[in-house]
Amino acid sequence: MRLAELSERSGVTTATIKYYLREGLLPPGERISATQAEYGEEHLRRLRLVRALVQVGRIPVATAREVLTAIDDDRTDQLTRIGTAVAALPQPAPPRRRDETVVTAEALAGELQRRLGWRIVVDNPAHQALVTALAALLRLGYPCTVEQLLPYGAAADGLAAHEIALIGEFASPTTQLEAAVALTVLYEPVLLSLRRLAQAEAATRQLRGPS
Repeated sequence: MRLAELSERSGVTTATIKYYLREGLLPPGERISATQAEYGEEHLRRLRLVRALVQVGRIPVATAREVLTAIDDDRTDQLTRIGTAVAALPQPAPPRRRDETVVTAEALAGELQRRLGWRIVVDNPAHQALVTALAALLRLGYPCTVEQLLPYGAAADGLAAHEIALIGEFASPTTQLEAAVALTVLYEPVLLSLRRLAQAEAATRQLRGPS
């Protein structure tokens, strides 16, 4: 397909596609003349991923390029490529300083993951973000015991299993990698929205009754 058709099928303007090509977010098409190139279904698929990262996920172009580089790096195994690509996504800041509260939060995060049967990888950005969040709860005196946190972990465990199954529905390893990144970006707002809707529903039921 030509650039105009790629633009029409993807919903992305030709100017934006050209920008993505210049920035290395989209591989070049097959040159058929000095001024024209041919694009395939892989370009359409990659363009949709770029759009999810940049336009929906609000991820900077430089970060999107880093994520896509990890996806395309076939020197490592599939699990490593998924981990590298997801880790390249924007992450919450780790704890600024390791005070007594952070030490307690680290122990709490470790115990929670042990109780869930998860491996503990302290340099995982998600682990560090969890420590930061738990430290904030501890400082403010809100409920933050392992028993109180276990339902969140159990829910996350079930969601993760469901998402991995969804990724497995894609045929090729490359599309699975792209799906892993896209679903991470696109489903986080879905998860947040559903949680808030559920909170509103639960609060209404408990405070107003079934009627």
